[in-house]
Amino acid sequence: MTDLTHLDGDGRARMIDVGQKAETARMAVARARFVTTAEVLALVRAEGLPKADVLATARVAGISGAKKTSELIPLCHQVALSSVTVDFELGEDSIEIEAVARTRGQTGVEMEALTAVTVAGLTLHDMVKAVDPAAMLTEVRLEQKSGGKRGNWQRSLWQRSTGHAASDAPVSARTRGAAGRTARVIVASTRGAAGEREDTTGPVIASWLRRHGYETAAVSMVSDAGMAGALAEAVDAQPAVIITTGGTGVSPTDATPEATADLLDRELPGLAEALRRRGSEATPMAALSRGLAGTAGRTVVINLPGSPGGVRDGLEVLDPVLDHLVDQVSGSARHVEPAHEESAHD
Repeated sequence: MTDLTHLDGDGRARMIDVGQKAETARMAVARARFVTTAEVLALVRAEGLPKADVLATARVAGISGAKKTSELIPLCHQVALSSVTVDFELGEDSIEIEAVARTRGQTGVEMEALTAVTVAGLTLHDMVKAVDPAAMLTEVRLEQKSGGKRGNWQRSLWQRSTGHAASDAPVSARTRGAAGRTARVIVASTRGAAGEREDTTGPVIASWLRRHGYETAAVSMVSDAGMAGALAEAVDAQPAVIITTGGTGVSPTDATPEATADLLDRELPGLAEALRRRGSEATPMAALSRGLAGTAGRTVVINLPGSPGGVRDGLEVLDPVLDHLVDQVSGSARHVEPAHEESAHD
């Protein structure tokens, strides 16, 4: 389709009639980058700015903005949003903003997701302007959407098929090495799957994977009882990486390790123990995690805990090893002997 749908035959703006469209589940993911200074990021982490909790305020603003999209953009329909999540990843001198909007209806939620990241970014600017008036909101873009007659759309795949230039942002060597690989994120949460709690871990993992160059589908949230089926379906798709979060404890409903064990060809006990050890530095409860790591064919499968802190700690462990692990499993890595420092006795 090459026509601008918001113009009528005479070139006048119009609101599209969606009355004959089928109702389907629809989802959209948008992202933006808020560029500031290392000093500001340090203050955000320490909650040292004068205007209250910066990220919490920006998150609420983004969600509120999504709800008011039809009031801000004249030709947008009113959409009954089923959920909106706004998440942040802090870098050295920037904050990555991601919004996921969902509905079931006759029109999509791309504009709601884009409005959410934009309003969240503008709120960040308002919160930090006293310290950094030169801060910038950049790279506002739709990353993926699903639902409706046209089905799924993903920016990275579209760029590859059309030759459209990607962002001018610098690409790290690690990201270049992972280009073209796919990943899945599955959240085990019975309450979340029922719409009773917000997903605070899945989007963080998905954002981390994308920054490492992995094409990542929309996060799947399933009940604990549904994890086995969701994980088996994900393995059948043969992504390079599957990361799960939640369901690794000892409650009667926690079933992620059992679902994972049924699919693994080989376990990676050293990696699983490294994840527990890192978590134990923050809380002794991390020792209760039964999470596994291993391979299913050429797919790396890793269980992370269900808490935001446990996910953050787990990603810190995976950061230096995941790409090398994926290279080894895919057969593309050269064998390199580990370097050891000489001991005083050598």
